[in-house]
Amino acid sequence: MKLYNTLTRKKDDFSQPKDREVGIYTCGPTVYNYAHIGNMRAYIFADILVRYLRYSGYSVKHVMNITDVGHLTSDSDTGEDKVEKEAKLERKTAWEIAEKYTNAFFEDSKALNIKKPDVVVKATDLIKDQIDFIKGLEEKGFTYALEDGVYFDTSKLKDYGKLARLDIEGLRAGERVDIKEKKNKTDFALWKLSPKDKKRDMEWESPWGKGFPGWHLECSAIGLKYLGEQFDIHTGGIDHVNVHHTNEIAQGEALTGKIPAKIWMHSEFLLVGDTRMGKSEGNLVRVTDLGVDPLAYRMLVLQAHYRDPLNFTDESIKAADTALKNLRNDIKELKSLSSESGSDNTNKSFIDAMNDDLNTSQALASIYSFIKDAKKKKTGEIVKFILEVDKAVLGLDLDKEDIIPENVKKLVENRENAREDKNWVESDKIRSEIEKLGYTVEDTQSGPTIKKI
Repeated sequence: MKLYNTLTRKKDDFSQPKDREVGIYTCGPTVYNYAHIGNMRAYIFADILVRYLRYSGYSVKHVMNITDVGHLTSDSDTGEDKVEKEAKLERKTAWEIAEKYTNAFFEDSKALNIKKPDVVVKATDLIKDQIDFIKGLEEKGFTYALEDGVYFDTSKLKDYGKLARLDIEGLRAGERVDIKEKKNKTDFALWKLSPKDKKRDMEWESPWGKGFPGWHLECSAIGLKYLGEQFDIHTGGIDHVNVHHTNEIAQGEALTGKIPAKIWMHSEFLLVGDTRMGKSEGNLVRVTDLGVDPLAYRMLVLQAHYRDPLNFTDESIKAADTALKNLRNDIKELKSLSSESGSDNTNKSFIDAMNDDLNTSQALASIYSFIKDAKKKKTGEIVKFILEVDKAVLGLDLDKEDIIPENVKKLVENRENAREDKNWVESDKIRSEIEKLGYTVEDTQSGPTIKKI
């Protein structure tokens, strides 16, 4: 199996011993608002990765954080805490906001068949661990204090920014250094002090004063606690590369001497036209807004490679919905034919595609090829394999059948009677009535097949 590693900028071999647990960390949501489908693309990708590794025989420990504190409105460690800001707008506590949008995230995840990670940890669950992490960095000389908190000194790492391949010298050129400001433009907050003139909903005592942890710290502390100093794979969206994951690597390497993960994998943006979908862009679509089976969006995501930008339009989601319905109908048709287990040669193209950096679009193409061949041979032998990989990996619920309304079933029965009487005029008239109700009828050797249009 080969997986693209953002750190090395190439597809690296992944060949861990099957008797050793694979550790995977996924950057979770900041729960200050509803997740949009652009956010959910990254979690579908991580879900496919975990599912496929397990299907391939690996034991996987999947860990994800929930950012319920510390993510400020600016990546430069300024502005308000996003959760606290939303709490004011909705006239709730920060704790209530975090709970509301955490629950909404997992509801949307369930609708998309995203399996819940083995370990889910809120940033607020591990405050002591994060404080201890900062103490460790402090002992090693990587921190300094300012009026508003404790910061990580990126100049102490000779290769800071290697994940994003940042031009550090260019960033530092002409920097103004002031005792009240960061020493380097790339330095970042480890602990932010609460404002002296107001009380926050979420704040804790620390050796440096009352405050809250910086955004990047939670992932490092959680990863270290549950997966160790270095684990196998770290996933997230492409927007995490330049700042969040770069800083996560920096503080982790400074404390332990090891890069936290061996392989760093990132999914690309979901686009609306030429613009990424995002809260600041005002072009959000939630899972509940799709107007189609939520798994049609999962289908749309799988039709593209996770490292390619994906354009979302009304046309593309409707086409994905149609493709999903057609696949389910194909499975229903093939299940009515004679069935045996699929051959290894037939299954190989699916496995090869997934082993090539999770090429789901090519894997789906192989399934379409299987189905086409099975229809030609009038055999359902491949159905068992398709349903197996769907349940284990793809998560499209291909064996789901639409519930046909009784009035539609009755019309189909009447049409069959008309056909038996060779009353073709009446048969065509009934077909039209069925189509007006949103269904179509296909005549097969085993009888009529009803499909939703």
